[in-house]
Amino acid sequence: MKLLSETHPLVSGATSESPLVAALRGDRQARVPVWFMRQAGRSLPEYRELRAEHRMLDACLNPELASEITLQPVRRHGVDAAVFFSDIVVPPLLAGVDVDLVAGKGPVFAEPVRTAADVARCRAEFSPERMREAIGPIRDAVALTVAELGETPLIGFAGAPFTLAAYLVEGGPSREHLRARALMHSDPDTWRELLEWAADLSAVFLEAQIEAGASAVQLFDSWAGSLSVEAYRTHVAPASRRALSLARDLAYPSPGESDSQLAVPVIHFAVGSGHLLEELAALAPDAVGVDWRLPLDEASARLGDLFPLQGNLDPAFLGAPPSVLEAHVDDVLARGERAPAHILNLGHGVPPDTDPDVLTRIVQLAHDR
Repeated sequence: MKLLSETHPLVSGATSESPLVAALRGDRQARVPVWFMRQAGRSLPEYRELRAEHRMLDACLNPELASEITLQPVRRHGVDAAVFFSDIVVPPLLAGVDVDLVAGKGPVFAEPVRTAADVARCRAEFSPERMREAIGPIRDAVALTVAELGETPLIGFAGAPFTLAAYLVEGGPSREHLRARALMHSDPDTWRELLEWAADLSAVFLEAQIEAGASAVQLFDSWAGSLSVEAYRTHVAPASRRALSLARDLAYPSPGESDSQLAVPVIHFAVGSGHLLEELAALAPDAVGVDWRLPLDEASARLGDLFPLQGNLDPAFLGAPPSVLEAHVDDVLARGERAPAHILNLGHGVPPDTDPDVLTRIVQLAHDR
């Protein structure tokens, strides 16, 4: 294992006993920690004010802006962790891939990757080494953020290899990812090469965030829910394991045990993945994220009550009457009690039209319970 620097907040002790990190270690907390996926921006007026003057990817690569946007929801909501403001396409962008985020559409790649020659070109021209040379703004943004957060941990993140590959093959967003799944089955060797390259980009991105001060990381798979169990196990899981391996190779001293180390905690989350739950857990993350479709007590039972769980408020309830929302929060918290530890989160991301006061109220409900 590679040890973190002495100034890292897990090593200095600033975040090593925080509610979030303790929960990720499986230590149930008297107060359930809370953070929200996509909490950095989206629904906040202060975020929209900044974004009105800056393109998304420009904001991601501006350390001061990225740090400010990351900190905004911590100040407003009192969440137990910040999540780094970035985008899953930043790793290929830093490696030199021509990609843009188009308003109302999402990531658009100028040259889709659909053949063995395309993949070979990506591996030759857009290498992880090239990305490492360009990743300075990410390290700087994380360092600025961690300095402001103090005892509140920062969660780094990266897109999972399948999600990156699906965008690359399709050339942009897709509902069914037919081209990506067709390549997976028709040319599995080329598919494997593509996913390994994507995994290496994600791994470098996670490593940079951890080394710069992130106290935990999440691998986020937007599109894995479109896969069968067998397709995921055979054609996707090895690449996700590859992406997670570098993050799990970074360690910090175990409290009270100077001769032992703990790996930096890792959360694995995939949307629409209830049928893949055991496959996600088989990659040995520290915690498994669960979307709103699967009750947490059922998820914990299926995993042998061995994993801390993250989730899984239904984002649709954010616009419900207060009494309905509070009942839903209580139900999720009660079901989460079956797991060794629970981190309250949404079962996906914060919708842009969410009233920020509703998110603040959820944090208060969880902390007061």
